[in-house]
Amino acid sequence: MNSLALHLTPAITEIVRDITHSRSHGTSALQRARCMLLASQGKKFVEVASLVGLSAKRVGCWVRRFAQSMDALLHVEQTQCKAKLTRQVLDCLRDAPRSGRPKQFTPTQVAGVISVACEAPEASGRPVTSWTVNEIVDESIKRGIVPSISKSQVQRFLACAQMRPHKVKGWCFTTEKDQELFQKQVEMVCQTYLDAPRLLAEKRVHTVCVDEMTSLQANEKRAPTKRPAPGQCGKEECQYTRHGTVCLTGNWDVVAGQFLLPTIEETRNNEDFAKHLERLIQTVLADGWVFVVDNLNTHCGEPLVRMVAKHLGIPASKLGEVKKRGILKDMASRRAFLSDTSHRIRLVYIPKHSSWLNQIEAVFGMINRRVMRGGSFTSRADLMEKLHRFVTYFNDKIAKPMKWTYTGRPTEKEAIEAPKTWRALWPFRRSTPLREQPDGT
Repeated sequence: MNSLALHLTPAITEIVRDITHSRSHGTSALQRARCMLLASQGKKFVEVASLVGLSAKRVGCWVRRFAQSMDALLHVEQTQCKAKLTRQVLDCLRDAPRSGRPKQFTPTQVAGVISVACEAPEASGRPVTSWTVNEIVDESIKRGIVPSISKSQVQRFLACAQMRPHKVKGWCFTTEKDQELFQKQVEMVCQTYLDAPRLLAEKRVHTVCVDEMTSLQANEKRAPTKRPAPGQCGKEECQYTRHGTVCLTGNWDVVAGQFLLPTIEETRNNEDFAKHLERLIQTVLADGWVFVVDNLNTHCGEPLVRMVAKHLGIPASKLGEVKKRGILKDMASRRAFLSDTSHRIRLVYIPKHSSWLNQIEAVFGMINRRVMRGGSFTSRADLMEKLHRFVTYFNDKIAKPMKWTYTGRPTEKEAIEAPKTWRALWPFRRSTPLREQPDGT
C-alpha cells in the first residue's frame, strides 16, 4: 500500500500542526506529526518520506497507527477537553512500548511483599496498628520473601496494587437483621424523594428532610487566624476558650432545594422537636407534609404525636396513655401512627445506620466545613448569629435541589468502553504485532 486516506478533524489538525512547530516534543514526534499532515493532504508514502527524511516503510507504519487510533481520538475530542486531546495525540506519536530490562523480582516475590501489607502488623509481633514502608521492607526480608529490597521499590509495588496501608476509612455495620425489611425501607425513602415533585404539583404536599446537628461548640480562638499569603499557608491558633454548645435543627425542602426555618437553641428534647415542626407547618402554607427523619427517639415522642393529632383533628382522648394503652403506649405504636400514609402529615423513617439516605446530611456537612471548621465564636449568641447568616447565604448562593439518582436497588449501567489507541492496544497484540524495526520504533 503506497498511500492511505487519513482524515483529520480541524481540532486534531490544529494540534498536529502545533506539534510540528514545537521545540519541546523531540525530533521524532515532529517528523511523525509532519507525516500525518502530509498524509492527510493525500500525498503518497514515498512523497512524504522524501519530505520528512524517513523511509516509505516507516511513514506507512506511523500513518496506519494513527489511522488505527482515530476512533479513540474522536471520542476524546467529543468528550474531553483540548488538553486531554493534545496529550492523546502526542501519545499516538510516541515510540512503541519496550520490554525494558529483565525483572529483578519474580511475581511470587511481588505478591509476597504486597501480602505483608495486607496483614495486621500484630500478626508479625509488631506492637503497632498500621504498617510503614520501612516496616514492610524489614518484614519482607525477615521472612525471606526477598533477599533485599529498597523502600522506593516497595512503594512502587504498593502503588501498582493501589495499596495504602496508612489510610483507614471508617464504616458502620448495620444492625438490621431482616435484610428484606431493610431493603423495603430504603426503597420507601428513595421513592419518597422521587415522588416529591409530583406530590407538590398535584396535592401541594411538601417533602422535607429534618434532622439535628447537636453539640455545636462556640469556641473562641485566643488569637486571630492569619490568612494565607503567597508562599505561606494560613495559620490558626490551636488554643481556644469554650462558651458552651448549641443545637441546630434544620429542614431541607427536597423540591425547592432550600434550607427552611432552622431552629437554633441550647436544648434538644421531645418538646423542642415538636415545636420546631409545628412552627414550620404554621409558617409555610401546604395541604400536606412528608418529613424524612432518622430513628432518634425524639422523632416519635409524645409531644410530636399530640401535635400531629391536633393538626389532623384527632381528639386527645383517642391517643391513649404512655406506657399503658393506645397510640401513645410505646415507640412502636407512636411510629406506626406518625408514619400512617393516610395522614396528610406523616413521617418517613430511614433505616438504622443509614443517615446517608437523609438529604439534609449533605447540608450539615457543608455547615461543618464552611462555618464550624476554623470558626471563632465569642459566645453562643455569636455562633447562632453566624449560623443564621450562613443559612441565608447558603439559600441565596449555593442551595439547589439534589438530583437523587439512587433507587434503593443495585445500579445497572451499560458498560460503554471507549475506543483505544494503537499504544493502548499494544500489550494485547503481541501475538500479531505490526511489522517493527529492530529498534522497536
